[in-house]
Amino acid sequence: MSQVTTLTFFRFSSFKEKLWAFTMMQFAHKHLSNIKGQQFYKLLGTGQEGFSPKPDFSTYAIIQVWENETFAMDYHLSNPLVKRYKEKSIEHFQVYLKNIIARGEWAGLNPFKKSSDLSDIQAYAVITRATIKTRLLVKFWKFVPKSRKGLMKNEGLLLTKGIGELPFKNMATFSLWRSLDDLNKFAYQTKGHLKAIGKTRELKWYSEELFARFQPYKSYGTWFGENPLNSIK
Repeated sequence: MSQVTTLTFFRFSSFKEKLWAFTMMQFAHKHLSNIKGQQFYKLLGTGQEGFSPKPDFSTYAIIQVWENETFAMDYHLSNPLVKRYKEKSIEHFQVYLKNIIARGEWAGLNPFKKSSDLSDIQAYAVITRATIKTRLLVKFWKFVPKSRKGLMKNEGLLLTKGIGELPFKNMATFSLWRSLDDLNKFAYQTKGHLKAIGKTRELKWYSEELFARFQPYKSYGTWFGENPLNSIK
């Protein structure tokens, strides 16, 4: 069995539960730092719709990399921390991912290993993560709206969310796509995105970056009432 990655989103409604989720960005580390079979994890805040630098205090995420699926399933079915998150959230969505390719580093390392047992599932998922150079923060966030034009109108996009460890500076995106063709149409045929690639090469505004593609092969829960992957099963 090869390495798998899980990404879990939690959505909270009341002020009390949002405050709890916010404090867990600090206090959950003690529960996550020594989990059997876990190779890497990050507690993640999220941005508002449209890949905004403004935080979305209703939504948080946890990404975890596991030695294999068995360790991941055992943890998510029995761990007390997972149970607390589910009890306090109004909704959660979890996706299991097999890595196809990963380039670059996240916090000094590349945690994702290419899976040895990919299947014929057509859906695709992408995680991009970067640390923005401090002197280029303002310029970067001014350019972001232009780079995201056309993304939300893409019929093949099933889910997207801005995620990250530190607002404004340590940012990432997660996107879930119906197929590789849909992803490539956005990546290589959308003017805003192509211009963003050019600006990245020109200005070199990242001190660290990582790009990874995955096969999303299993999911649980819902997001705003639906499981995004159900539409392609």
